[in-house]
Amino acid sequence: MIQSETLELLEWPRLCQHLATFAATKLGATAARHLKIPDSQTQSELLLEQTKEIYQLETRLTTGLSFEGIQDIGDSLERAERSGVLAGEELLAIATTLAGARNLRRVIDNQEDLPVLTELVADLRTYPELEQEIHRCIDERAQVTDRASQKLGEIRTDLRRVRSQITQKLQNILQAKSGAVQEQLITQRSDRFVIPVKAPQKDAIPGIVHDTSTSGATLYVEPNSVVPLGNQLRQIIRREQAEEETIRRVLTEQVAAVKPDLERLLAIATTLDLATARSRYSFWLGANPPRFIQREDKEIITLRNLRHPLLVWQQQHEQGQPVVPVDLLIGPQIRVVTITGPNTGGKTVTLKTLGLAALMAKVGLFVPAREPVEIPWFDKVLADIGDEQSLQQSLSTFSGHIRRISRILEALGSGGAALRLPSVTEEQGSSTSLRDATRSLLPRRGTATLSDRGAEAELPASNSALVLLDEVGAGTDPVEGSALAIALLQYLANHSQLTIATTHFGELKALKYEDDRFENASVEFDESTLSPTYRLLWGIPGRSNALTIALRLGLKPEVVQQAKTQVGEATDEVNQVIAGLEAQRRRQETKAAEAQVLLQQAERLYKEVSAKAASLEERESSLRASQEIAVQQAIAQAKGEIAQVIRRLQKGTPTAQEAQQATNALNQIGQQYQPATPAKPKAGFMPKVGDRIRVPKLGQIAEVIAAPDQDGELSVRFGLMKMTVKLQDVESLDGQKPEPVVKPKPAPAAVTPPPQNVPEIRTSQNTIDLRGKRVADAEYILDKAISEATGPIWIIHGYGTGKLRQGVHAFLQQHSRVNNYEPAEQADGGSGVTVAHIK
Repeated sequence: MIQSETLELLEWPRLCQHLATFAATKLGATAARHLKIPDSQTQSELLLEQTKEIYQLETRLTTGLSFEGIQDIGDSLERAERSGVLAGEELLAIATTLAGARNLRRVIDNQEDLPVLTELVADLRTYPELEQEIHRCIDERAQVTDRASQKLGEIRTDLRRVRSQITQKLQNILQAKSGAVQEQLITQRSDRFVIPVKAPQKDAIPGIVHDTSTSGATLYVEPNSVVPLGNQLRQIIRREQAEEETIRRVLTEQVAAVKPDLERLLAIATTLDLATARSRYSFWLGANPPRFIQREDKEIITLRNLRHPLLVWQQQHEQGQPVVPVDLLIGPQIRVVTITGPNTGGKTVTLKTLGLAALMAKVGLFVPAREPVEIPWFDKVLADIGDEQSLQQSLSTFSGHIRRISRILEALGSGGAALRLPSVTEEQGSSTSLRDATRSLLPRRGTATLSDRGAEAELPASNSALVLLDEVGAGTDPVEGSALAIALLQYLANHSQLTIATTHFGELKALKYEDDRFENASVEFDESTLSPTYRLLWGIPGRSNALTIALRLGLKPEVVQQAKTQVGEATDEVNQVIAGLEAQRRRQETKAAEAQVLLQQAERLYKEVSAKAASLEERESSLRASQEIAVQQAIAQAKGEIAQVIRRLQKGTPTAQEAQQATNALNQIGQQYQPATPAKPKAGFMPKVGDRIRVPKLGQIAEVIAAPDQDGELSVRFGLMKMTVKLQDVESLDGQKPEPVVKPKPAPAAVTPPPQNVPEIRTSQNTIDLRGKRVADAEYILDKAISEATGPIWIIHGYGTGKLRQGVHAFLQQHSRVNNYEPAEQADGGSGVTVAHIK
């Protein structure tokens, strides 16, 4: 009973109604509205896996999982089993359901990494032959088709023939007696074909009157000549109906024969639809999959940014207020959390949010909280929330709470233990200590006493229940109510896995400092606006704001001051301490938020740098690959050209001139494809005027004002001082030592050779063939040939487009060693060859 009460108090049916809106079939919506809560953690984990795999599947599909054609055929299956004859609509619904289930199985089988769903549909039998037979016998209008049987086809042929005869006769009568009929129309009354006849002229067309118009001016008459055909038509229709029923009966028997498999098919389709509804509802909530933890393994309950799902729905669909999330981080040793704070601060909403989160995880729903979502699997969720006054049962608020709490304790399996109310008489009154009152509230039958903290460990936790208590101990004398609340929470600390209780009693705040299984929390209140922020503060008990609120709302200051004296200085000091803790908490949260922003910025920069580094590596790899390809192509081309030279030498008997030409060709190939040797960098440096250098002996940086002379001395200036230093005593700013000055040796007397008249003769050594070369390659070959030439050179560039000749002439014109150039003699090639005269 208390379980169903708890579901009502937490508004679980409302959440199920929201879930039902995401179902695709009537069966799924009905199952969602009457959602069953699993009895074991294994069942819950299976449901969660189904939700996860559907979530994963629908992210892959473009249109989502389709349940088209699947209908509720449960009643039809029952009637088929009881030998009833199914109608065409029912048979057609069974066929479409079979097709829809087959499509579901096909979609799931075509996907990978869906073990739970694949196993679910593995034994699904969709009976395509039954579906085909139904479609053969039943058309889209749910009517039996002519092809259903040969007999029915013959009956339908007779039916059409007789109808045609009746129609033809009636058309003849309408034409012959046009003056007696109301309009040229053939219609039906009571399955008989009739024509509208004017009432005054009814004798003109003798026959049977089957109906009369409202005004009485028209009679619907079946002419006597048509009556025999009408009788014959009715007999054929009865034969048709009998044959149709026979066909539907045969189909019904086929359905009844496989009823267990069809019921399983229906159950699997409903399971898939319910899992899809859970997945889509979870996606809509922005929820994340929970993980069930074991608090015995020192795991922490982690629910960050937990939102109330019903408030999220209200915000989205009913223009409600924005939902303020709460953070629930509860250590493994904590058994009881007391939440204090002002009314309307969000204490009750926190209880309901946690209760719904526990239930959502049990039924396979994702929890609307930030990842990671870690929560125990509670075998029971029990709640006492709200007011249970009843004038009819003479129950006060306090009595209603006690009745419900008693049912909670019975559900915990306490063996019928009951709580005794303390007997505090007027004589005892204030002399009754809190410990004595607590002892008087112990269960009559228990395994241990709570007389001291050491005995608490002897009481075993009976189950893994979650207990939610709103305003525990309220509604009666504060002293007795506080004592009752303490005793109850102490008892629940031993008999439930977790208890969350809201209270206004200050005594409950001190339990944390006496028992490490207790924890305090409070709802934040903004005194400047006199309104709650709905934020939950952990580790800080709530302070009383009643007097502050009363003063802000206009109550006379002297009354508030008098109330403060009644409360006492100790309470005021406690409130000040709590206020300081709250301020410190806010400062820490501000710093944590700033640190989070910096962390996000660092993560973003890291991602950007990593992406750029990856891009550069990819680009470098691409360039390296393209260079390797170019090198391989160049090598292949060079090998081909060398092979051509060798083949030319192998043809016939090579002469010395041909061998020399082949050697020149090989040299050109080598020069073309061999990369230029980079110039070696000069070691050290040579100071120049204006350079800044370092003088290590003096520890100064100076400016060169005179270059080094032949003796290796140079003039420098630092500040106002000028001095001469040795070249070996200075270095560059980056630590390089200067090159030593080498004194030039006296040049030997030049011996002028006698002038010789060297004739200009063209040979293979001074002839360069540039035909087929690019201008850039030709310039490289020309430069090398000019640097080695001792006389004129003949350059063969051919005619072609003239671009190579222009490039050669432009290069020769700017080269320092070329004295002049001119076209060769006609015998040497004419304008296709250029002769360059070298200095």
